[in-house]
Amino acid sequence: MNPWRISINELHSIRNTHCVIFDCRFALDDTNKGLDLYKKSHIPGAIHLNMENDLSGKKERHGGRHPLPETQDFEKKMRGCGVNHDSLIIAYDDNRLAGAARLWWLLTLFGHSRIKILDGGFTAWNAAHFETASEPSNHPKDQNLEGNFEINERTSLIVDHYWVRQHLTNENVTFIDAREPKRYLGQEEPIDPIAGHIPGAINAPWLQVTTEDGFIKPIEQQQLIWHKLPLAQTPVVYCGSGVTACVNLLSLSLAGIENAKLYAGSWSDWCSYPANPVEPPRSRPAIQARR
Repeated sequence: MNPWRISINELHSIRNTHCVIFDCRFALDDTNKGLDLYKKSHIPGAIHLNMENDLSGKKERHGGRHPLPETQDFEKKMRGCGVNHDSLIIAYDDNRLAGAARLWWLLTLFGHSRIKILDGGFTAWNAAHFETASEPSNHPKDQNLEGNFEINERTSLIVDHYWVRQHLTNENVTFIDAREPKRYLGQEEPIDPIAGHIPGAINAPWLQVTTEDGFIKPIEQQQLIWHKLPLAQTPVVYCGSGVTACVNLLSLSLAGIENAKLYAGSWSDWCSYPANPVEPPRSRPAIQARR
C-alpha cells in the first residue's frame, strides 16, 4: 500500500470534506506558467502554490536556484491557507510529481505527516472529465479561517554544502544525482553554468519513479530502483536545485528507506563554489539555454 498516494476517484469523493488541496504546477523556464495554468483550469477548491515564492526561499549568491523557504514564511503561508496541525493536505501537479513531491517533502521536513499526492496529477483528473474551476478558490485567510499549523523542523533530513564537502569520501554516505543521465555525465547542462556531478555520486534519474503519464509506479518497482544500486547507510539525494530530487526521496520512502537526506542547494549550489571538485573536470556546459 502506498501511504502517500490518493487516486482521482478518492479525491473526487472527499474534496468537499475538510482537506486542503494545493495546485503545485510550475515550469522551470517560465515562472508564471504554473499560475497561468491554475487560472485557466484547476481542481475546485485548490489553492495555487508558486514554486519560486511559496515553495522556495530568497535566492542568494550561494544556496541554489530553489533554496528552502524560511521557516516562519512557510508557516505563515500554510496558516494563511487554512492548514491546521491535523489537516489532510492533497498536492497535485502535471510535472510527474516534481511540484507535489516538493511540497510533500517540505511538509515532512517541517513536521506535518498528513499529506497525499494525487496519482496522475491534474492530467488524470482532467482526463476523467471531473469538474474543474477557473476562478481562484476562496482563500481561508479572507474568511478569517487561518489555520494553526506549526513547524517542528526535522533538521536531520537536510544537508548543506559544508556537510557534503566533509563527507565526500565517507564510505557510509552515497550521493545520488537525480538529474537526467546527460546532465549527470556533463554532456549537457541547460540550466547551470557548470556541467558535471559531485565526485563519487551515482545516477538515479527522477523520471523513473513515475510512468510517462505521471502515475506513481508500484512499490515493488520503487524497491527495485534502489535495491539494484550500491546504497550506503546514508543516502543523500540532489538534483539541479532541490526540486526533482524530492521525487527520488518520495520513492526511497515508498521503498522503505527512511534515512535519506536532501542536499537542498543541490548542483546549482555546489557548482557556485569555484573550489569544489567536479566530475568530469569542471568545464563549460555543452548546451546552455536561458532557463
